[in-house]
Amino acid sequence: MGLKRSTARATGGAAPDPLLSGSSGAPGPESGSSRGAALALEIERRFLVSGDQWQQHSLWQARLRQGYLSRPGDGLTVRVRTSEPLQGGSAEQAWLTLKAPPPAQRRSPGAEIPLPADAAREAPAGLALSRLEFEYRIPIEDAEAMLALTAQQVTKCRHGLDLAGGDWVLDVFEGANAPLVVAEVELEHPDQPVAVPPWCVRELTGRLELSNAALAATPLAAWSESERQGLLEGL
Repeated sequence: MGLKRSTARATGGAAPDPLLSGSSGAPGPESGSSRGAALALEIERRFLVSGDQWQQHSLWQARLRQGYLSRPGDGLTVRVRTSEPLQGGSAEQAWLTLKAPPPAQRRSPGAEIPLPADAAREAPAGLALSRLEFEYRIPIEDAEAMLALTAQQVTKCRHGLDLAGGDWVLDVFEGANAPLVVAEVELEHPDQPVAVPPWCVRELTGRLELSNAALAATPLAAWSESERQGLLEGL
């Protein structure tokens, strides 16, 4: 997730950074990943957020800018991200992140990855999405140079939340993806129970068109009016 909470992620051998650990009480816009015995796994669920009741749970804020250097459709995501702390953080930081399906879900090179045929594209209720995630701290200058290589970018304000049951963050999207607000919880196990707050009004886990990489390529503003209304109706 980047700018998350736990320290269990691939760090290239470096010591755990307290900024990556919201669960320890230290501010950490960068989300961490749950890690198995051998593989760095990101296990998360995502929810559409309505209203502003979540604001009372905000622990820290950071403005994120992230760009995508890989082409969609091959299952591999290469993301560069910068984080500017707005509240409860330290200096600006940057990361390079690679995400991919776990080995059991991988396909042969060049094979098409079909999208679910149903309009909702939702994962089974209560089942988290699991991905390999490798994340490395990089110099800000390098991150800025990489961001200049791609027009597929997302900007958002990330809040760390004080909710129990997992590592929670909430993203307030900006620019062409406003007024989308999405909460994410990172878990230890895919079937881990989650106490979902009432302002999380719809599960988005597994909706590929609402992944950050997809929103960078096709932002909400580029959706048809009916598609936007179908997503945001009642918020």
